[in-house]
Amino acid sequence: MLQTIERPQARPPAIDAAAALRGFFAIMQAWELGAADARALLGAPAERTFYAWRAGNAVRVPMDTLRRIGYLAGIYKALELLYADPHLADGWIRRPNRAFGGQTPLDRMRAGDVTDLAAVRAYLDAARAPWS
Repeated sequence: MLQTIERPQARPPAIDAAAALRGFFAIMQAWELGAADARALLGAPAERTFYAWRAGNAVRVPMDTLRRIGYLAGIYKALELLYADPHLADGWIRRPNRAFGGQTPLDRMRAGDVTDLAAVRAYLDAARAPWS
């Protein structure tokens, strides 16, 4: 008789929501974005919730918000790797781009859906590794 071996399910590592939000707000500062843009990038949380998060009171952060922060962190890091000059990296989101129909990457990311963030991230990932 064959015995099946139970393998423990790998759990994804716990996400520190407070650290994720601190990183998010640091990126917003580097990109010089205001509260309206930051809220749009987070998926339009309630104003009260947004300002509580900004003040460091991350009581509960939805997975969708954490996923958005992950995309934004990846975008920020990709730009750091692509551009040696931080001003060029941080300004890239405001420059019109044919890949996004002539709109800026920021306009695409502000569209509201997490897939918009994913599209910008995928574009930058492809630019970093065109032969992989």
